[in-house]
Amino acid sequence: MTPGPAPGDWWRHGVLYQVYPRSFQDSNGDGVGDLAGITSRLDHLNDGTPDSLGIDGIWLSPFYPSPMADFGYDVADYCDVDPRFGTLADFDELLGQAHERAIRVIVDLVPNHTSDEHPWFLEARASRDNPRRDWYVWADPAADGAPPNDWRSAFPAVGRAWTLDRRTDQYYLHSFTREQPDLNWWNPGVRRAFEQILRFWLDRGVDGFRIDVAHRTVKPRELHGHIPVENIPGVLDLMPPADEPELHALLRSWRALLDEYDDRMAVGEVFLFDPARLVSFYGSANDELHLAFNFSFLRAPWSAEAFRRVVATFERLLPKGAWPDYTLSNHDNSRAVSRYAPDGDLERGRKRARMAALMLLTLRGTPFLYYGEEIGMADGPIPPERVVDVGGRDSERTPMQWDASRNGGFSTADPWLPASPEASSVNVEAQRADPDSMLSLYRRLIWSRRSRAALQSGTYRELPGMPADCFGYVREAGTERALVCLNFGSKPIRIPEEELTGAGLGDQLRVISTGAGREGPARGAIELEPDEGVLVEPSTRPEPLAEERARG
Repeated sequence: MTPGPAPGDWWRHGVLYQVYPRSFQDSNGDGVGDLAGITSRLDHLNDGTPDSLGIDGIWLSPFYPSPMADFGYDVADYCDVDPRFGTLADFDELLGQAHERAIRVIVDLVPNHTSDEHPWFLEARASRDNPRRDWYVWADPAADGAPPNDWRSAFPAVGRAWTLDRRTDQYYLHSFTREQPDLNWWNPGVRRAFEQILRFWLDRGVDGFRIDVAHRTVKPRELHGHIPVENIPGVLDLMPPADEPELHALLRSWRALLDEYDDRMAVGEVFLFDPARLVSFYGSANDELHLAFNFSFLRAPWSAEAFRRVVATFERLLPKGAWPDYTLSNHDNSRAVSRYAPDGDLERGRKRARMAALMLLTLRGTPFLYYGEEIGMADGPIPPERVVDVGGRDSERTPMQWDASRNGGFSTADPWLPASPEASSVNVEAQRADPDSMLSLYRRLIWSRRSRAALQSGTYRELPGMPADCFGYVREAGTERALVCLNFGSKPIRIPEEELTGAGLGDQLRVISTGAGREGPARGAIELEPDEGVLVEPSTRPEPLAEERARG
């Protein structure tokens, strides 16, 4: 058995996996996934053997009490579990069972806004002089009764980011739906309340937080001006800006709180595509977020140069001591298989997604997987009468596909979103014993990563002289090296033997390929088919890493 990364390094060198609780596993037959369902599937994620994925940590999307206007991101109580998902006892059981398997647990923190049914907001809107009034952002109408400025919400269907509360004749700010009023982070009471929330979960044993919209929490004191949204499809062009100096001070205070506990971390949703601004959320002294989500892969066109540029820029700009991260999909974006499918060709999309998985799991940095990515799930078709999300994100949230039974083994009842018709063939059970399946590829890559210091923590060096359509790089730790070559082009590419020799990998090599049936010893030059990638590494398996032996 090869344990995961050593204490203190787990969030740097492990593989993390996002679970969307509504869609992972339903344990009680009501059509909605729940915490007990997640617990029942932990062995798929990591049972300590290469028959499982080898995941080191899970990020749970919100499971808090909520009216579900934004499917959990409208929180009505930050310190409890919505009955749809179970109880605090169910959470404790999940946490304990995960820790027994060396799986860390990260929970979602939603600090930008609450539900309009949160007790804080119910008090705040009761009267203008209520003690909690200033916990939210309020403004008087303009002279003609219109909102105080032209800020727009993130969801185009909502429109303006202001809703008039007729009981008190003031507008309240909401960056998202009108059921999600924005908190006022200039109020010290809000700050103290969230410090208590953080400690509630840390004391319970959670290993960290994913911070929702971490880049926009603190609004400017003066409600004027705006920042343009950076070409986000479907989002209107004006949104409330953040007061970044105060926001960075807030993140530093949270980092200091986390540092009071052993081995905890925070990763922020920083939905910015200016790399210099993105890396600023690590802090100039690496004292803010442990990781800032880099979403650039979600936008990059399918080309070697595009992905090469993203990695080179991130590596160049990161503050000293900071650690990169990458992801291919999440609950807000189309799945990689569908995004990479030219003209809707899912077979080609899956071929490309296999190569993208190889890249994700071998770059320097923390990889974040989205549930179902390991079996090549595509966006599920949603009939118009089944659409439920105001943001149009249902297709990437369809139920996990476990087997070929009804609803893909997710639930015995009608699920909250329809299971994909592909579930009968694209599922965990069908791929478990197939050596050429997407699942088998993920398992080989993750377990290879777990056993090699070069892939877990090694340096990154881009390979010069590669063909234009090929992205090549070397990972190195001490005397151990691994080489990756990715063919983004439409024609075969030949990697000469001297390139392999020059990379200093040694004489006895093996290849892990994203192409079916193309794995084994490396002999001479390597021919890469279109949309094929290879990991070339020493053929001998190293002993478990020293820090892993200490844990095992």
